[in-house]
Amino acid sequence: MGLCWSYTEDQFENLEKHTQWGIEFVEKYTKFVKERSEIELSYAKQIRNLSKKYQPKKNSKEEEENKYSSCRAFLLTLNELNDYAGQHEVIAENLTSQIIADLTRYIQELKTERKSHFHDGRKAQQHIENSWKQLESSKRRFERDCKEADRAQQYFEKMDADINVTKADVEKARQQAQMRHQMAADSKNEYSAYLQKFNQEQNEHYYTHIPQIFQRIQEMEERRIEKVGQCMRTFAEVDRQVLPIVGKCLDGMTKAAESIEPKSDSKQVVEAYKSGFEPPGDVEFEDYGQAMKRTASESSLSNSRGDAKVEKSGNKSKGKLWPFMKKNKGSGSEDFSHLPPEQRRKKLQAKIDDLSKDIEKEMDKKDALVKMKDVYVKNPNLGDPNSVDQRLAETTQSIEKLQLEAQKFEVCLMFRGFLSSRGTGQTRHATTPRSLKLPSCINDPDGSYTEEQSAETQVKASTTEFDDEFDVEEETMPAIGTCKALYPFEGRNEGTISVMEGELLYVIEEDKGDGWTRVRRNEEEEGYVPTSYVEVFLDTNGKGAMTYI
Repeated sequence: MGLCWSYTEDQFENLEKHTQWGIEFVEKYTKFVKERSEIELSYAKQIRNLSKKYQPKKNSKEEEENKYSSCRAFLLTLNELNDYAGQHEVIAENLTSQIIADLTRYIQELKTERKSHFHDGRKAQQHIENSWKQLESSKRRFERDCKEADRAQQYFEKMDADINVTKADVEKARQQAQMRHQMAADSKNEYSAYLQKFNQEQNEHYYTHIPQIFQRIQEMEERRIEKVGQCMRTFAEVDRQVLPIVGKCLDGMTKAAESIEPKSDSKQVVEAYKSGFEPPGDVEFEDYGQAMKRTASESSLSNSRGDAKVEKSGNKSKGKLWPFMKKNKGSGSEDFSHLPPEQRRKKLQAKIDDLSKDIEKEMDKKDALVKMKDVYVKNPNLGDPNSVDQRLAETTQSIEKLQLEAQKFEVCLMFRGFLSSRGTGQTRHATTPRSLKLPSCINDPDGSYTEEQSAETQVKASTTEFDDEFDVEEETMPAIGTCKALYPFEGRNEGTISVMEGELLYVIEEDKGDGWTRVRRNEEEEGYVPTSYVEVFLDTNGKGAMTYI
């Protein structure tokens, strides 16, 4: 019997060791997935930082480089790479939510279940051991009582055979023997009952309780193994789920690479750095055998000023070939006279366009202030009209300053013959001031692309001839579309215009967000009407409410 118990005890110890190893294996796998998740997060972070590092900075040279297809392709690649990093973050998130969190919770449940099963096993083993001890105790008591009964019977028989013993002693010995026999019978019955009980419990222990406990432990172990298998499949599925999006990111990178157009980029480089110079003519032969008459042809490599300098300096310096001329190191002049003609024209035109936009903003601001003042005048409870005067004066001063600046560049373009068909001479400027500081390009018709720049000249526009040629007059704003009046409107306030229901008008300025649209009936009648009172049909070829030709 002891061997059976020892064998059962050994089995429980083996199962305890194996199930503990199983839990440690699950913990090890959980740690592995956690480290993989951390690697994915770290990799995604590094990829995002890399993408951010090479993103063009705002208002930088890199942002200007995006006009080239190769730079745009690189920017698209960086964006796709950023999305690619996001997929690795998704992998890390799914690993954490679908595996790590699940296994962490399962390990706790597994430990609790394992503890419960082995507790039941020890309890059943302890119970059968206690039953066996009770059986052994009753057996020893039955054996002792039987021996005592035999000794009492022998003593009674001895006393009964001795003639010298009194009758009372014999009767006492007989009663003692009967009592011992009764005790032995009781012990026998008790031993028999314990034996029957133990056999029944032993049978249940080895054929019912222990097999059930082993079965539950086996099922627990199978569930653990199945759980690990499921997590391993999920581990692979997490990667597989993002493959389509990763594939799209890679396709986007490939498409970006295929969008590169070398010829287009090279054309942009040519356009960006095109000088506008005419190729130099042939160099004339100078006969030093005759009198020293240095005459430079109009097609000479050096310009007239350069030749003059050569003669004055005793032929110590010669004109340079224009493609290889050096720019003056301090040539960052505001009129761009240090640039070749074509580059100068582009810079001047861009400067004028920027100033025109600034003027538009200031004009809109001024219009808003005028309307605000009108509202305050009509309804003083809303505010003091005089409080707007200072802001109006500052805005007007800013407009005049911008207009003066723009006119200076426009005059430079007109002198150089650069003013394009869409020229900016017709703006919302007031009349040209009588005194205008003109750039040096006016005094340098050949382009001033030399090593020395001439100083700016103060020009007094005092003659009628100059006024007729350069005064910039305010012209009628072009229509950007038409509109139809949905309701009648009586324009009683200054700046508004009355319209009749169904009347067709020209739109010359869109609603700027204040609820008013500027319209024109004819060349003399124009004003503002509520935007909600008209249906606007803008010209699809229009470029905005403020278009200047």
